[in-house]
Amino acid sequence: MSMTLHWTDIALRLALTIAVGILIGLNRSERGKAVGMRTTVLVCLAAAVAMIQVNLLLPTAGRPANSFVMNDLMRLPLGILTGVGFIGGGAILRRETLVVGVTTAATLWLVTVIGLCLGGGQIVLGLAATALGLFALWGLKWVESGLEQEHRAEISIELEAQGPSEAELRQALARAGISVVASAIAIEPPSGRRKLEFSTRRNRRLSDTATPPVLGELTRLPGVVSLRWKE
Repeated sequence: MSMTLHWTDIALRLALTIAVGILIGLNRSERGKAVGMRTTVLVCLAAAVAMIQVNLLLPTAGRPANSFVMNDLMRLPLGILTGVGFIGGGAILRRETLVVGVTTAATLWLVTVIGLCLGGGQIVLGLAATALGLFALWGLKWVESGLEQEHRAEISIELEAQGPSEAELRQALARAGISVVASAIAIEPPSGRRKLEFSTRRNRRLSDTATPPVLGELTRLPGVVSLRWKE
């Protein structure tokens, strides 16, 4: 890499940075994420400008003989990576058992590194990382949607005293491919009305968001007052 950076080099790096930010940000915008196209462009651009500045300051690196101050240029891109880590952490949200924003945070981290590559003049490496990142965001999405994954759910059933037993309910769920991993029961005296709560797990595809048919079958059993399913 040449020590002298021309404006044509800077223009090329900035143009590629904007293009990459738009391409990767398009994936997030299509899914209605808060971190969309503009955010990815800005993050990628900030990283690229930081590396361009490092390149421009290369002649001043090191420590002059009459100075006690060391000009460590690599602290600038390292600071950019640290700052993006905080932004990515803020993009991750946890709602009970549901965690969202992890892919968005990883995308921000990726565009930052790509920006550092493009800004530093590693054009081929930056474009290769862009291609692989787009493959992960778009290509692997279809692979992932076809895989069966384990999903957890909570079932709450209120039963009359003459309603089905816990064993019968467990057997009906097991026949539907739903495993009970934990349970709790509350009985109201003197009526004998019961409330059963099951923590369950089952394997399903991401695209399969339909309610299991077995739940409708359970509600039609004699003695079942109500049923609540939360996944």
